[in-house]
Amino acid sequence: MALICLAIGCLNTFLICTAFGYTLSPNTEIKVNPPQDFEIVDPGYLGYLCLQWKPPLSLDNFMGCTIEYELKYRNIDNERWTTIITKNLHYKDGFDLNKHIEAKIHTLLPVQCTNGSVVQSSWSEATYWASPQGNVETKIQDMDCVYYNWQYLFCSWKPGIDVHFDTNYNLFYWYEGLDHALQCVDYIEANGKNIGCRFPFLEASDYKDFYICVNGSSESKPIRSSYFIFQLQNIVKPLPPDYLSITVKNSYEINLKWNIPRGPIPAKCFIYEIEFTEDGATWMSTTDENEMYLLRTNESLQLCFLVRSKVNIYCSDDGIWSEWSDEQCWKGDIWKETLSFLFMPFGFASLFLLLITCLLLYKQKAILKMGSAIGPKQHPYQPLTLQAPLDVLDYMAQVV
Repeated sequence: MALICLAIGCLNTFLICTAFGYTLSPNTEIKVNPPQDFEIVDPGYLGYLCLQWKPPLSLDNFMGCTIEYELKYRNIDNERWTTIITKNLHYKDGFDLNKHIEAKIHTLLPVQCTNGSVVQSSWSEATYWASPQGNVETKIQDMDCVYYNWQYLFCSWKPGIDVHFDTNYNLFYWYEGLDHALQCVDYIEANGKNIGCRFPFLEASDYKDFYICVNGSSESKPIRSSYFIFQLQNIVKPLPPDYLSITVKNSYEINLKWNIPRGPIPAKCFIYEIEFTEDGATWMSTTDENEMYLLRTNESLQLCFLVRSKVNIYCSDDGIWSEWSDEQCWKGDIWKETLSFLFMPFGFASLFLLLITCLLLYKQKAILKMGSAIGPKQHPYQPLTLQAPLDVLDYMAQVV
């Protein structure tokens, strides 16, 4: 009976191994074919491409296995490959269509389907090139896109080199969520030629790749297209802060304060750069708060500062500094010194006059006493009169 069970167990093991395409013999090599019909497809999204393939042939021996694929891709001038492991039969990503694209893929068998090690097929390869037309010199130059206050996107450019006078350019854009690429409907023009675009409100466009193509037309020669990829939160230029205030407390503590820039950018997304001037010496500082405390280094006669803002690293990978705010200054000490300088002479003059008045009153009292002692008595209500006016300085000399 034991022999019968052993024979049945061996038969089952043999059938399972045969079904998965290998035996328990260590000399048996397990192989799998690469994916079929591997290609790079452009759906017209200005650089957002689809890499797709079909399962490899002869998978009948691995029906119980989960097949995976290792995909690698890059623009040809990039030394690093992007690597993806997936069970799907397609993958989408953004590429720079100004350059060649290459990709390769192979099949992976996990250890559960083999005798303990991962088995992989040979590589299938594919390339893509956007069929450029026209010389490189005909492409636009100095493309510049700014997302003002996280609300309004503006892009501008300069014409290509040595293009014919009839050359004009058109801009198209796409991001995930749009059904198809859209053309600019509000061009910025100069001399009748398009040199930029004012974009409409871009709904749900943040934290996504934003694809732009600027192509051109001319009757004299073909114009090379230019492709760009942005993440809009990385090109935000906020408004400058306003309502700056500077307060000096206890003659040594300085408080700088300003309002958070207006608009949809959350307060937590700002970083500020402050330029502070104390008696002609200037230094810079940054902070995430819209307030800063400092200590005076001396009895400063003038304190000034201005500030600008940018989206910080918690809300974007990069950003553009705003314009500088208007300058705010504190000149309290200057006025105090001025007032002291003006009122000090008046104080001395008042003190001098008060001293003279006191001396005059004292002398008059002394004369009254002397008159009472050596002269005829006067009526109690008769005012005292001096026989002759005395010069003030002579009088003071007599008193002394």
